Amino acid sequence: MLIVVFSLFIPLKGQEKQPQKVVKALKTDKPVKIDGVLDELVWKINGYSGFTQSQPEDGKPATEKTKVWIAYDQEAIYVAAKMYDKNPDKLISLLGRRDDFTESEWFAFYIDPYYDRRSGFQFAVNPSGSICDWSIYNDEFMDISWDGIWECGTQIDQEGWTVEIKIPFDQLRFQKKNGEYIWGVNFRRYIRHKNEIVIFSWKPAKESGLVSFFARLEGINGINSKRYIEAIPYTIGKAAFSSEEEGNPFQTGKDFSANVGVDIKVGLQSNLTLDLTFNPDFGQVEVDPAVINLSASESYYSEKRPFFVKDANIFNFGIGGTGMHIGANWSNPRLFYSRRIGRPLQETVDTKGYVSYPECSTILAASKITGKIGKNNGWNIGILSAFVQRENAEVDLNGSRSLHEVEPFTNYNVIRIQKEFNKGKQGIGFIATSVFRNLKNEMLQSLLNKNAFSFALDGWTALDKKKTWVVTGWLAGTRVIGSQEKIWDIQHSYPHYFQRPDATHVSLDENATSMDGWSGRFQVVKHTGNFIFSTALGLISPGFDSTDLGFQWSGDLINGHIMFGYQYFKPGKILRNWQLLLITQRNYDFGGNLISDQRLIAIVNATLKNYLGLYFQLSHNPERWDKYLTRGGPLAISPTYTWMDFGINTDDRKPLVLNVGGYHLKSISGTYDNSIYMNVRWKPSSNFNITLNPSYSYNNDLAQWVTQVEDPFMTETYSNRYIFGNIRQKTLSCSLRFDWIFTPKLSLQAYIQPFIAVGDYNNFKELARAKSFDFNIFGENGSTISFANDTYTVDPDDAGPASPFTFGNPDFNLKSLRGTIVLRWEYRPGSILYFVWTQNRADYANPGDFELGRDFTNLIKAPGDNIFMVKFTYRFKI
Repeated sequence: MLIVVFSLFIPLKGQEKQPQKVVKALKTDKPVKIDGVLDELVWKINGYSGFTQSQPEDGKPATEKTKVWIAYDQEAIYVAAKMYDKNPDKLISLLGRRDDFTESEWFAFYIDPYYDRRSGFQFAVNPSGSICDWSIYNDEFMDISWDGIWECGTQIDQEGWTVEIKIPFDQLRFQKKNGEYIWGVNFRRYIRHKNEIVIFSWKPAKESGLVSFFARLEGINGINSKRYIEAIPYTIGKAAFSSEEEGNPFQTGKDFSANVGVDIKVGLQSNLTLDLTFNPDFGQVEVDPAVINLSASESYYSEKRPFFVKDANIFNFGIGGTGMHIGANWSNPRLFYSRRIGRPLQETVDTKGYVSYPECSTILAASKITGKIGKNNGWNIGILSAFVQRENAEVDLNGSRSLHEVEPFTNYNVIRIQKEFNKGKQGIGFIATSVFRNLKNEMLQSLLNKNAFSFALDGWTALDKKKTWVVTGWLAGTRVIGSQEKIWDIQHSYPHYFQRPDATHVSLDENATSMDGWSGRFQVVKHTGNFIFSTALGLISPGFDSTDLGFQWSGDLINGHIMFGYQYFKPGKILRNWQLLLITQRNYDFGGNLISDQRLIAIVNATLKNYLGLYFQLSHNPERWDKYLTRGGPLAISPTYTWMDFGINTDDRKPLVLNVGGYHLKSISGTYDNSIYMNVRWKPSSNFNITLNPSYSYNNDLAQWVTQVEDPFMTETYSNRYIFGNIRQKTLSCSLRFDWIFTPKLSLQAYIQPFIAVGDYNNFKELARAKSFDFNIFGENGSTISFANDTYTVDPDDAGPASPFTFGNPDFNLKSLRGTIVLRWEYRPGSILYFVWTQNRADYANPGDFELGRDFTNLIKAPGDNIFMVKFTYRFKI
């Protein structure tokens, strides 16, 4: 091991970086017909070839010839490519919806219009005319949410296939200048039937980066990018059908509605864009999957709404400078989590009458400015502001109607600025967020913060000329302001738990009307070469809280890790490539207690010669303290456990692609957790595919949280009883998706997820003493427990001084079916017609008892909510 560590700090003789290639763009005075037929004069001159493999044999010459050209006029840049192939009958051409990078032949064009060697765009086309586009940031990170308006044409012939691409200049961000423009470009070809990837300006596999290896584009002069303005109004009609509830005037079984709104995009400059949305609608967005969460933390859901997804990478924080980020039981708290904007309602009405709630808080308007500013476009900027309207629930009590406020008028704001220096070798930036709520309702004042703020700095620096070693880090602070009741509640909630009776480093303040905290993480990485290395130290103070506009997985945490790794990319007799990572990691709280996992982890990734992919991870976790088990109570012991997970995936060129994996955890206490999943993708034809994702898990937890009961006689656990139970939980899920692509612009997609989760609790108990994993089991040693009317009654000491207490039956049997069918037609560039059907149904019968046939039948028979929607958008370019 010492030899390995020492070798990391010895300068290794690597392959010299190749001189930068140069590509010349030719001006064309005649229109280029985008049909894939290379008959224009501008394509008759000698193009550029000389592609190099990046897979399967990195650095070797391409086995097939590729020739490319670039031209331009006053409006657009044009790209043409001829992909020669000795066996054109073997070309794989699959139709896919936009941004579905199918397992087919592809040609990709990369461009860096700022020529900052750090950012850019990628445009990809396959022989069927299907397209994908991405924005690129941090030299190698891709954001597929970016969608430009551009054209392509393809042809397949006896020599292979050809492509023509037209990208209007108003779709690219660049600094306007007089004279010649110097940009970065690259070209990549995917020869899928050979599993070969070739690239014009080659980057060795062991090197980090992408844009920094681009060729230099010269020859573009005198272009005049006009100010870009587009408006996309929408109109929508919706019909919702559900079960009728007798006597409920709000639940008649039918609901019809209509709405209008508009999205506006303005090119403030050639390098700066303003996006506006008024009364946005996200009805065509796929529903979130069903989950069962028995932990204290909330569930995290990915953003799917187009306005927030697009250009979301601008607001990414703390990840610059390197593409290698090792978590090791650490998750960066998010300062901006866009799902907070337009979130589900946070207040309910306590009434004997009938209540009609809005579906969610309504976004009145939102704006977003993104791009680059300053000298030489040195500053990346992102500014977002959104206004959410005040929401009221309507109450009907014996025919009398009234309104009750359930969501306040709220303003959310985010600003993100980042500066990169010295061709990306150094960078510095900040992000700031704010939340302002107009809290007129006293009940809402006790539930929500009035204001919330965060501010953070991040940056990085390379330690050597080749950027082999990088130091990166960030430091953040938060402040929340609210009523005494709300701040008192935050102090008691996850992940703070200031009330912990054995914690000396935190304390409750019943008079506080604000709470402050800080967080940060710093890491050193060697992210290039065969040997890789990472070490990091992360800290989250007890008072740090980013949840008003962000997301936070943990708090009161000091986390550190060291990782050594080796990766090999030259194909051998058995393996094409492989990677080995060894990680050690520990967590402490700010009181110095060794908490959570102190892991020893080994990870192996490998690809066999037949393109079978293998993944395996093994971890050993010695005994440590657990501060979350008692949900704000004293520390408990978390016994030693080991876990492993694995994954196997087959060659994705085949009509049937299989991915299988599993997870196993075993604790010396007797707790165990087993799960297995499968991903099957079947491609019976070039325009139709089905994806099936079944999964099953079965776990037996000896200490699943149930409730807390005050009792002054329970002195061993600070006058509280912390109640747990054994839980045997079975979870079965099977999402099904099919894509039927009629043309690249007309598609039918369907997604459905049946979900069954059953939890059976037994052997109820209480923590016997603090800082232990010992329990007093109810029904033993003089205690009694009985069950009636779905309620448990416990007497901890029978006729002793302790008072009996009750708690509800925690057993559950959740059966859920969620699905969406979307017909999408882009009838002209940027203008789309949607037909959508969404269905949700659920059933909760037979809690604690799992029987697949009966439960599935009950789910199918359960009444469902059906929503039918037609949405029409039309793009106006001004």
